[in-house]
Amino acid sequence: MNTAALAFMLITLGLVTSMTLYFFSKVLKVPPKTYPVDLQETAADVPEK
Repeated sequence: MNTAALAFMLITLGLVTSMTLYFFSKVLKVPPKTYPVDLQETAADVPEK
């Protein structure tokens, strides 16, 4: 295999992997949104068996 092609492949693989890990860790650090839940309204939506 061509040495330049191998180097390019490894650099691309490292770049894509590092970008994926960076954005994945950035997404995990964001706190989840909390939505107000009305318990009476959700209980009325659930059909009884």
